[in-house]
Amino acid sequence: MGITCCGNRGFKWGERTYIMGVINTTPDSFSGDGLGRDIEAAVAQGKRFAAEGADLLDIGGESTRPNAAPVSDDDELRRVIPVIERLASEVSLPLSIDTYKWEVARKALSAGARMINDIWGLKHDPRLADLAAEWDVPLVLMSNQRGKACQNIIPEVVSDLGASMNLAMERGLAWENIIVDPGVGFGKTLEQNLEIVCRLDELRCLERPILIGTSRKSMIGLVLDLPPDQRIEGTAATVAISIARGADIVRVHDVEQMARVCQMSDAIIRGRRPSKDQKTAR
Repeated sequence: MGITCCGNRGFKWGERTYIMGVINTTPDSFSGDGLGRDIEAAVAQGKRFAAEGADLLDIGGESTRPNAAPVSDDDELRRVIPVIERLASEVSLPLSIDTYKWEVARKALSAGARMINDIWGLKHDPRLADLAAEWDVPLVLMSNQRGKACQNIIPEVVSDLGASMNLAMERGLAWENIIVDPGVGFGKTLEQNLEIVCRLDELRCLERPILIGTSRKSMIGLVLDLPPDQRIEGTAATVAISIARGADIVRVHDVEQMARVCQMSDAIIRGRRPSKDQKTAR
C-alpha cells in the first residue's frame, strides 16, 4: 500500500500500527472525555498524547454519539480552530479534523490540520474530496449505516467504502491519500460490530490502509456491562484483535495504554522489535 504523507510525516503502511489520539472539544462526548471549549485542557491533552506515543491527533467539535444534538458550523469552528492553531504550533504531530462539514474542514486545514476524517464517507458533502485533493492531504472515509437497515454487514461495508473511494478519486483525490474506516458503532448492531472486528481482514480487498475506532464504544459496554471510563481492558482486546486482522491505524482515547498494546501486538503480528535503547535490562 506504500506510503501516505501527512504533514511532515510519512506513514509506511504495514511497517507498524499507527496511533490516532482523540481530542474531543465537545461537552457531550459519548466517551466521557469531552473538553468543551477549554483550549488549555485540549492543548495539554495533545501534548500528553504526543509524549505517550501518539502518531497523530484527531480533533473533533461535534459529538458523534447516537441522537446527539447537531452543532452549527460556527459553534464547531469556535471549538476546534483555536485548538488546532495552538497544537499546530506546539506539537510536531500531524493533526486531523474530525468533521463532515466543508467549511469546518476548510478552515481547519488553513489553521494547520493535515488530514480530514469524514464519518459520512462523502455522503454528506462530496466537496470534502475536492478539498482534500486541493490541499493534497489524506481523507478518512467511514462506512456509516445510520438511518438504514443492513443484514449482511461485511459486504455492505466493503461496497459502501468502495463507492466512497470511487467518488473521492473521481473528484481528484490521489489513491495514496485514501484511508478506510468500517465505522464501528455507526448504525451497526452489537453483533455486527463484533463481526467487523473479527472479519476486519476482509477489508484488505480495498487495498487501502484501515483505520478502526473501537475505543470505549458501546459494543464494549454491552459485552462487559461497564461505563465508558471503565472500558480500557475491553478496548485493549479490540485493538489487539484489530491489529491481528489488519488494522493500520487505531483511534483511541487512552494513548499510553494502547501504545503498549500496539507495541506488543506488532511484535507478534509484524515481527517488529523495539530498538536497543528501548529495551530495559531485567
